Amino acid sequence: MTSTQLLDARTPEPTSISPAEGRAARRTRLARKRSLAARYLGYVGYFVGAGLISGAVVHHPLDPDRYTRIAAYGAFVFLAATILNEFILTRERPGLPRMLVVIGASLTLSFGIGMLSGGLQHFDDFPARGAVLVPAGLLVSFIAYVIKGADTPTRRIFSLVGLAVLATAALAFFGLREVAASMENTPGGGHSHGTAEEPAADDHAPTTPSAPAASTPSASPTTKPTPKTPAHNDGHAH
Repeated sequence: MTSTQLLDARTPEPTSISPAEGRAARRTRLARKRSLAARYLGYVGYFVGAGLISGAVVHHPLDPDRYTRIAAYGAFVFLAATILNEFILTRERPGLPRMLVVIGASLTLSFGIGMLSGGLQHFDDFPARGAVLVPAGLLVSFIAYVIKGADTPTRRIFSLVGLAVLATAALAFFGLREVAASMENTPGGGHSHGTAEEPAADDHAPTTPSAPAASTPSASPTTKPTPKTPAHNDGHAH
């Protein structure tokens, strides 16, 4: 190529960004910044909802009305986080049938996680209950997670992973039941947050009034020498 051809050759002009494309990019960056708070709330909502449900599932026998409300609050928080993460912040929104499946599976998943975490956390307080909640929560959470996943076919529930989860849950049930039985046979085992100590405090409560009653007869002989004081006063009258 001659020098004339090199001079006449046109250099490629840099690709310029149109104003419309620049505004679209700015809107995308702004939307990402705004979605940070929403993604944070959705992330925290999963853990807060599961935590409320776990405490309510374990402590439900102590106060059924109170812990039923707590479980309902936890389910509401978990579902709100699911709707925010799965349907509002996502780019592809599923149809109504799939949306109902995801909501139901998410609610089941929240209770499964709550049963698993609550049973492990409070196993020393409720051994017999924890021995049932841990394996049941493991199975429920696995099945709900498989159903919830859009790319996970439901036949994977009966796959090798599903059989491994089932075997683990069975071993956990029989093993934890033996541990719970040994804890209940030992003295002082299986107390639930001090509730067992309250009757002991009530048994000692009636004994406190008996102490003054026993001291009242001893106080009566001290009043017998009082008749001597008039004789003393008569002999030494001023």
